[in-house]
Amino acid sequence: MSEETPGRPAVPIPALADPERLRSLAETRLDAAPDEAFDRFARLVGDLLDVPVALVSLVTADRQFFPGAAGLPEPWAGRRETPLSHSFCQHVVDVEVPMVLPDARLHPRVRGNLAIEDLGVVAYAGMPLTDLDGRVLGSLCAIDSKPRAWTAEQLRTLADLAAACSSELRLRIAVQSAEQARRRAEEAHDRLTVLAGMSETLGGTLDVATAVDRLGHAMVPLLADWCLITLVDPVGRPRSVSGLHRDPDRAGDLARFAALLATGLGPDSVIRSVLRSGRPVMRESATLADVERGTTHPELTPLAGRLGFSSHLTVPITATGVRVIGAVTLVNGPSRRGLDESDLRTALDIGRRASQAVDNSRLYGEQRHVAEVLQHSMLPLLPVVPGVELAARYQAAADRVEVGGDWYDAFVQPDGDLVAAIGDVAGHDIEAAATMGQLRNLVRGDAYGRDDPVDELLTHLDRAIQGLPVPTVASAVLARVRPAAPGLRISWCNAGHPPPLLVHADGRVRILDGVRGPLLGLTHPPRRARQELTLAPGDTLLLHTDGLTERRDRPIDEGEAELMAQLGGAAGLPLATLCDRLLAAAHRREDDVALLALRAR
Repeated sequence: MSEETPGRPAVPIPALADPERLRSLAETRLDAAPDEAFDRFARLVGDLLDVPVALVSLVTADRQFFPGAAGLPEPWAGRRETPLSHSFCQHVVDVEVPMVLPDARLHPRVRGNLAIEDLGVVAYAGMPLTDLDGRVLGSLCAIDSKPRAWTAEQLRTLADLAAACSSELRLRIAVQSAEQARRRAEEAHDRLTVLAGMSETLGGTLDVATAVDRLGHAMVPLLADWCLITLVDPVGRPRSVSGLHRDPDRAGDLARFAALLATGLGPDSVIRSVLRSGRPVMRESATLADVERGTTHPELTPLAGRLGFSSHLTVPITATGVRVIGAVTLVNGPSRRGLDESDLRTALDIGRRASQAVDNSRLYGEQRHVAEVLQHSMLPLLPVVPGVELAARYQAAADRVEVGGDWYDAFVQPDGDLVAAIGDVAGHDIEAAATMGQLRNLVRGDAYGRDDPVDELLTHLDRAIQGLPVPTVASAVLARVRPAAPGLRISWCNAGHPPPLLVHADGRVRILDGVRGPLLGLTHPPRRARQELTLAPGDTLLLHTDGLTERRDRPIDEGEAELMAQLGGAAGLPLATLCDRLLAAAHRREDDVALLALRAR
């Protein structure tokens, strides 16, 4: 036995720091506050053993506290706890058997304990209080301020009360365990629900940023207090780090942490290890030293402290099951239980689903880049023509790759005439865009250098589509523009396309809904007809595709009326501004939009 001597620290008792014992103690949910059930046990001890002080004392690694107390003097009665320097009960935890002292001042182990002087403890009898596994959590003790010979009957009574008190402690632990089991079952159910919907959640977008944002909201706060999603570039270096915290007030700290982490991962970083090896890493218990060891920026450690850092795990995101393209990190703060194997299994499942979503987003991004380059190559530079102001716009459908079958063209003939065209090939993908490119080139090749009427040019185009063959059905308007002072003379032919609109300089708008011939590419197209129009200075001719007016939730007449209203209020605008406004108003676009506007000067 170690002896307590005033002025010399007592030898530490290993049992006090036993993690399993401390876990049981925490599960009682008791602390330095009165609890009626345990106060009752203390009063019974005081009455039945006729002692001035009786305590239900539970001992942690650094203090003892009293959920039950009777006769304790101030200031201890108000505090309901003492440091271990004033604890006899710690020795009951150590020896795991009753401790009975007629006169503590004569006992080598405790004669230097400060409780003798400060609390008046002279005679002491303490019975162990245990959990279901027999671990001693503290003691039920009787205390007298003068020497006392404890009788066998008194000790038997104290032992019986200690057994009943232990039962109450075990009940509290069992209730807490049942509550924890219920919470874990609910967590498991919630996780299964999240996993069941994860593929749909992540599959609902092809945008990487949106997929990452949805991933974060799916994991926080259900699985962790906060998370990080790290994506790498083709050579494996972090190119972006983002995350989410359960506390919105911590959003700024997390954004700063993620920004610094993108360039602040050290060689011993857990994230870098996972990115390098493709194997998950979990720390059920962690400290800020882990952050300091794994990062190169000094600001990251205090940021992690503010965010909460006591447990973490990181799993890989892989492309096609081989190449690591990122990592998912989950972190819990000290107020939440440590992450465990069930969390790791869930995170691995999420990482696999995220892999597919991020890989799809990456492939979509590559396809989108190809599409943008292709589309850009097919949209011509508008010529500069004396007496004519030109403007054009193209915009793909909002939910598709930015390429499609809509097109426009304008070029100058050798004789100075301007040929303008707009068309729409069926489809909204790269194949449609490729076909559109073929058709646009056919229009140029068929019309350039020829002064045939526009209806005959479209008839020649029908024959070319059939003869080459070009596998398409398309609509188009082809127009020839000639100077006709003071203004322009326009002849046009419509092959199944939305009719042009004429916006007069005074704001009047009308649809040029004359003869609308059949689509291009039909096997036996009938003879086509042309129409003619004179534009006065300030008048505007607008050619457009059906994406500007058609929506599934309204009649086409309603869309045309809305477009005419927009044009009527914008006759004096520069053509570029007018086209921009028309595109901005075409909200909830379900189809591609192409515009070609020309104005007589």
